[in-house]
Amino acid sequence: MIKQVTNGLRRHLWRQEEGMRLILQQLWAHRRLFVLTVVLTGLGAAFEGVGLGLLVPFLDSLMNPEAKGFATGWAWIDQHLLRVDAPVMTRLYWFSGLILLAILLRGGLGYAAQQFSIRLQEAILHRLRCQIVDQLQAVSLKFYAHRRAGDLLNVLTAEIQRLRFLFGTSSAILINGFLLVVYGTAIFALSWSLALVAIGMTAGLFVVVRALVERLKREGNAITRTNSWIASRAQELIAGIRTVLTHGAQAFESARFRRVSQEAADVVVQISRKQALIGPLSQAVASIALIGLIIVAVQYFVLPGRISMAVLITFLFAFFRMLPLVQNINNLRAMWAKQRGAVQAVADILRRDDKPYLPDGTIPFEGLREAIELRHVSFGYEPGQRVLHDINLTIRRGQTVAFVGASGAGKSTLADLIVRLYDPDEGQILYDGVDLRQYRIDTIRRRVAVVSQDTFLFHDTIRANIAYGLEDVSEERIRWAAAQANALEFIEQLPEGFDTVVGDRGTRLSGGQRQRIAIARALLRDPDILVLDEATSALDSVSERLVQEALERLMAGRTVIVIAHRLSTIENVDLVVVLEAGRIVEQGTYDELIERKGYLWTYYRLQHQLV
Repeated sequence: MIKQVTNGLRRHLWRQEEGMRLILQQLWAHRRLFVLTVVLTGLGAAFEGVGLGLLVPFLDSLMNPEAKGFATGWAWIDQHLLRVDAPVMTRLYWFSGLILLAILLRGGLGYAAQQFSIRLQEAILHRLRCQIVDQLQAVSLKFYAHRRAGDLLNVLTAEIQRLRFLFGTSSAILINGFLLVVYGTAIFALSWSLALVAIGMTAGLFVVVRALVERLKREGNAITRTNSWIASRAQELIAGIRTVLTHGAQAFESARFRRVSQEAADVVVQISRKQALIGPLSQAVASIALIGLIIVAVQYFVLPGRISMAVLITFLFAFFRMLPLVQNINNLRAMWAKQRGAVQAVADILRRDDKPYLPDGTIPFEGLREAIELRHVSFGYEPGQRVLHDINLTIRRGQTVAFVGASGAGKSTLADLIVRLYDPDEGQILYDGVDLRQYRIDTIRRRVAVVSQDTFLFHDTIRANIAYGLEDVSEERIRWAAAQANALEFIEQLPEGFDTVVGDRGTRLSGGQRQRIAIARALLRDPDILVLDEATSALDSVSERLVQEALERLMAGRTVIVIAHRLSTIENVDLVVVLEAGRIVEQGTYDELIERKGYLWTYYRLQHQLV
């Protein structure tokens, strides 16, 4: 029990530290904007102090017009700034002008600081969004086996939006903090003893609020969790809308979403209830402190002659301005604590030590010259749960190799390892005798194309989907690829032709049309290595014929890996590899394995219903 508590506390402290480190890293990355924002904010607050300082001689000239002007004892300031020897009206006009000038300068500097603060905030958020996207593309596919897409989308949308509020709150705390320092300095300069009395009376304000702020810090993470639940439910609903409708499960999904949404609303209400207490408590404490201060100041400072009425009025003015600042800072601290969970959510995504990565190599891959070799390759998605066991295989350049086996035998996993979507746990995969991990990943990706059963098209035009990931592709090349993929005819029949937007995941196109767009995309990349993962299994006979013709053009002269359940599609391949439970149980030509009457013969009999 003690160990669990200790580990939980350690994780909590790490998350707090990691969140603060993230903020400091972002501020350092934009340090020029940050320094400029701080300097302008500080100068604006300084001119607020100048205006406040000029208020004492101004009030003194109003209350004691016959007396000599207020003096500091410093000759240059008294003669040139305070005009102690000038007539009273001259001093009044002079101080009025200086106070107005200080107010204008304070306003101008405050406006400039606010604009730079917004620029800083947006620059940080832009950088974080880009870092998150880069991180999501850098991690191994193993990472996605344990994370819901909705959780990741929530960080990129809702949590980044909460960060905007957090940085805006931080800017407001900075401004209020500077002003608080100015007013605090002013009241100590006017009367340090009265200032101590005032601070003593308001110290309780921080004590009362601190407990609530600490509670809000702890509960702020709950908002992140509930936002993630909503995003995940919505993402799954949209992605699976066809399944929902065909199963008549609208009421079921609505009820599930309502439960999640209600839980999120309850969390926000609960946290907001505590946050709302801060304002009334602050006002009550401030009002009591202010009334008590006036009574004490008049009785023990003004009447005995320790300070003048002008000084008291200025003191009270500064103190009046301080109290809302204290209240604002407390409110802002509560808001900051409420949003702090967003920092931790973003920091968790950007953290590198707890995520799987594919380390990049240094050698550029310039194309397969001889063969792909797998030597004693084993792999599992989870520790201790192997999917592939001791795989040894050679694929010669230009060969077409088919992987055959029951569902779950490891066919797709083996293909993913060959094109380095994962790294093996044991053994080596060699391209031309060089370990695949020594090649630069980007150069491998440019030499590989995958056409699968579940073709993914982006919500963009047909032209953009065919030329996906490529730059400066001519219209002629795109049309050539579409023609080779048997797609040009149906594309030209569409109202917008190549400019037709295919919809989310290509929903405006049929399955066969999507497959031909994917083949055109692969043709345009001109890959060395081609993976066909059940590319025709879900098509009708007409679409299958068109797609098969396109695939034959695509396969010509390339090293091809075919994953297929239907044996009729692999009769002419160079090598058939049969897998069972993650092991290669036989390999050879199609005719050899049929004659051997082993594992492939078993599949052949099942598909042809032979006894």
